[in-house]
Amino acid sequence: MAASQAVEEMRGCVVLGEFGVRNVHTTDFPGNYSGYDDAWDQDRFEKNFRVDVVHMDENSLEFDMVGIDAAIANAFRRILLAEVPTMAVEKVLVYNNTSIVQDEILAHRLGLIPIHADPRLFEYRNQGDEDGTEIDTLQFRLQVRCTRNPHAAKDSSDPNELYVNHKVYTRHMTWIPLGNQADLFPEGTIRPVHDDILIAQLRPGQEIDLLMHCVKGIGKDHAKFSPVATASYRLLPDITLLEPVEGEAAEELSRCFSPGVIEVQEVQGKKVARVANPRLDTFSREIFRHEKLKKVVRLARVRDHYIFSVESTGVLPPDVLVSEAIKVLMGKCRRFLDELDAVQMD
Repeated sequence: MAASQAVEEMRGCVVLGEFGVRNVHTTDFPGNYSGYDDAWDQDRFEKNFRVDVVHMDENSLEFDMVGIDAAIANAFRRILLAEVPTMAVEKVLVYNNTSIVQDEILAHRLGLIPIHADPRLFEYRNQGDEDGTEIDTLQFRLQVRCTRNPHAAKDSSDPNELYVNHKVYTRHMTWIPLGNQADLFPEGTIRPVHDDILIAQLRPGQEIDLLMHCVKGIGKDHAKFSPVATASYRLLPDITLLEPVEGEAAEELSRCFSPGVIEVQEVQGKKVARVANPRLDTFSREIFRHEKLKKVVRLARVRDHYIFSVESTGVLPPDVLVSEAIKVLMGKCRRFLDELDAVQMD
């Protein structure tokens, strides 16, 4: 019985100990354990696999993906970071820049501004094309000149009162439709995601006048094309109390974990600790600093239960980003199968 429990623990959990982590490697492959059939079975996978959306708002999404291997989970994460396309500034034509920001630095800052435009409606620009077209390019104009405010108080030292247009924001970027883009995209749909990103600061007489070309690309080519601010996953925490914890020890135990993980209840006049919501824990392992408590708790993570956190830059909603990542992964699988078929035919 003890051997069977050890095998189940090894197959299902990653255990965090005081001086190390156990069961970090995947071991459920065919023939590794006597009495277990770990051969791939699609029906069993479909039965165990599920996706549960925990939280979603305009720019962030948290969901659970259960029943997959770490390689698949990491594939989703990497595709979200580097292979879901977006539109970003690729070329900057500087007509006049008398600010203290060098042309190269200014172009780099403009490239990192997220552009609110659906990349699925555009094509990739062909390599070598100097001038874009309405199907592969968005064009923005930035023209700002700083002047003195004639109505400012003489004794004022506040730049906001002394100068006009001394701060250049993304709200100053003007979309210039190419071809029939004005008919395809309603006014206000093509714009920077945020209108209050500071680009540069000017002083009277200084001016920025430039033209920007936005193209479709992926984060693998440049980080400015990445559609997410962050995309990460973690394994679901599994906290088990090996014996009852009562009295002051229960209070001390609750302080060893993140708020909400351990709940202290009154049971027959005694304070008793129970695991309320292990999902909230960050596994600081503070428990191992307490000699009396570290032996009554087992810290583990469920091996095939992944908690994904996706935060969009605002280019596309996070649920759309996840669905696009799935499409990219499906395309990779199709190409791999086509390659296998081609090899077999040869």
